[in-house]
Amino acid sequence: MPNNFIALDVETAQGKRWSICQIGLTIVENGTIKETITMLVQPPNNEYFGMNISIHGIQPSQTAHEPFFPEIWNKIYPLLENKKLVAHNASFDKSCLNQTLKFYNLDVPDFDFDCTYKRTKKKLNLACQQYNIPLENHHDAGFDAEACAKIYLKLLEENENLL
Repeated sequence: MPNNFIALDVETAQGKRWSICQIGLTIVENGTIKETITMLVQPPNNEYFGMNISIHGIQPSQTAHEPFFPEIWNKIYPLLENKKLVAHNASFDKSCLNQTLKFYNLDVPDFDFDCTYKRTKKKLNLACQQYNIPLENHHDAGFDAEACAKIYLKLLEENENLL
């Protein structure tokens, strides 16, 4: 079976999981990274908590003129539909995705998720160190999604039955 999946990462603007402010997708086809897409998203009311800003560095001024999630969803859902999704700490990313969809009264698909955190039992930066994968800008959704994809590819090398 070809190694096709999409690694996903989100960043949130506040303590609410429906406050996605950035989404990163790394598309893997036949075991090769084809593309990484990173999009800023205007969270509801463009409201941020200082703690979240201190983690990812995204400011309200950066998302003030960005589209809200439903517009982003219309662009990315065709990419995600019927694909295996992989995330590092997938329970968080899946919960954010589901809660944001519910917040905007959008249908919540039943995605097939796998989790590199559960498989490595290490934080993203430590799993990257273990597999000698550079992590340029931790907590940027695009860089984190790409690092997650690279970790999953290494895991697939070790165990072809993951997909």
